[in-house]
Amino acid sequence: MTAEAPLPPGEPLAEEIDFNDFQVGDALGGDTVVANNAEPCLPGPTIAQLPTFSEELKNLSLEATAERHLGWTSGLSFAKLTQTVLRRLTPDKADLIFRSNQENTGGASFFNLTSPSDIFNDSIFQSLSESISIHPLLFGDLFLENITGPGSSGQNLVWPSDEAHVQRLVDFYFAHSHTLYPFVNRSEVIQTLNRTRGNPQRLGEQPPLEIFRVWMVLAIGSTSLSSVSLTEESESRTYYSKALQYSELALGNGDMSALEVIMLQVSYSFFNQLGPNTWFLVGIAARLALGMGLHTSSTYDNLPVDVQETYKRVFFSIYMMDRVVSVALGRPFALHDDDIDVTPFAAADEETIKPTSIPPTNPLHPPLMSVPLHILSLRRIASKISHTLYRARKTTPLPTESERREIIHSLHEELVTWRRTMPFPLPDIHPSVPHLNTIWYDFNYYTHLAMIYRPSPMSPTLDLEGIKILQMAASMSVRQAFSMHQQQRFAYNWLNFLALFTATISLIYAITAQPEGLAVMLGKKETRAIEDLELALQLFGTFGVKFSAADRIGGMVGEVCRRYRAIRDGVEGGSGEW
Repeated sequence: MTAEAPLPPGEPLAEEIDFNDFQVGDALGGDTVVANNAEPCLPGPTIAQLPTFSEELKNLSLEATAERHLGWTSGLSFAKLTQTVLRRLTPDKADLIFRSNQENTGGASFFNLTSPSDIFNDSIFQSLSESISIHPLLFGDLFLENITGPGSSGQNLVWPSDEAHVQRLVDFYFAHSHTLYPFVNRSEVIQTLNRTRGNPQRLGEQPPLEIFRVWMVLAIGSTSLSSVSLTEESESRTYYSKALQYSELALGNGDMSALEVIMLQVSYSFFNQLGPNTWFLVGIAARLALGMGLHTSSTYDNLPVDVQETYKRVFFSIYMMDRVVSVALGRPFALHDDDIDVTPFAAADEETIKPTSIPPTNPLHPPLMSVPLHILSLRRIASKISHTLYRARKTTPLPTESERREIIHSLHEELVTWRRTMPFPLPDIHPSVPHLNTIWYDFNYYTHLAMIYRPSPMSPTLDLEGIKILQMAASMSVRQAFSMHQQQRFAYNWLNFLALFTATISLIYAITAQPEGLAVMLGKKETRAIEDLELALQLFGTFGVKFSAADRIGGMVGEVCRRYRAIRDGVEGGSGEW
């Protein structure tokens, strides 16, 4: 058995692999989960079959929804394609089956190299919320009892007794979540806090929307901080439960109030999957905003400037939420770019905006709102990538090869421009906020670049140049995520879990599918695939604190690493054997 397993006769090389050959259900409408036709597991009571990459991607992605459909941009078809390309790592070109020894509590796994695997198996479909643990803290814990006083519980909580901690959560909300989705009026939150400070009983005297808002700010501030520090979630869940007691009354306070109630719940669900269904709530908010006409410029004609800016921030926050969730799940957008003719909100901080004007800002000190405005530009690029490369094409013929190259080059160029024009210097208001550091922009640049160069419905085959760019983008995505991890700036939420998983699959595909001999390529000094996958393994190990799926995925990636090392070291040792 040779150290390198070349592709067998008739097996397509990287530039010949057709993405459209690997799909389930509707050939051009995305992937719909079908019945499980998997081969039975190998006999023996101590052997269990691990899911494939495509199954784990389904399990992770679908936690944001109540339905079971994933489309093109979710990466599901690409995961199946990667699973097929991994045949190159087996001596007999059979599909890899990831298996674990149930008697080994360390989660060791191995490949069955004789039986074909069913890459469409949907046998594992468990809620990620069940794997979110009340876990001992890695960086120092703060339990609910520490802030509510002795004898308090979530059921009878009136207001946290530690006002300094409350202020920390409020500050983190406005440093983190508000700079992603700036739809909450900060001054109104501060006014509510000032009215109740020192007299918590007065909180119950405030309007329902204000009560709901302030509890949700605490809940989101707590859960987003926990996602970075990996602290336990009982505090945020308690605040969220308190907020829900006022949600119905707040919803009945007019359309803008209803939008804010829904969007706060969406924001919470990005970090804590015990919350509401993300995808449906985003859709409800989008339909409500469209019904109010927030997408059309004529709606703003006779409104004061400060009200215009408030409405724009609400609308484009919904737009960004829609793009994040829909791209992750590969589903059609609720808001369509062609229907939007209103300009984005201004790069001006809330307190500087007047009813009649917006004063100019100092170009040497970008305002805080320049951050979400630049992130909005990234969401628009993602929207263009999705619409151009991943849109279903049942009747429209594919562009010519030269046209495809031009489209991809244009998207790549637009992404480069976005990275070069980021706000600088970034506001320095909290050391733990990921997107207030340049590494976060590098991470998103490379994850979106990989999305451009992955096989897609518009560009179903990759040439060697494209696959090398994909390899570079995937490697750099993992490295940037690990850099944020080292700086304790990485948010361990389901969106970043999905992004890391997709980047890891992209790296495995790009390495394995290249026509060059694997032993030769893995032996090159410039090829750091094994080292980059080991970084990913460390990140999956940390994600395992909150998500049990991360341990399974880590076992699968670890076995690919082991196979890569066997190929590389077999050549270096001169044995020529596995």
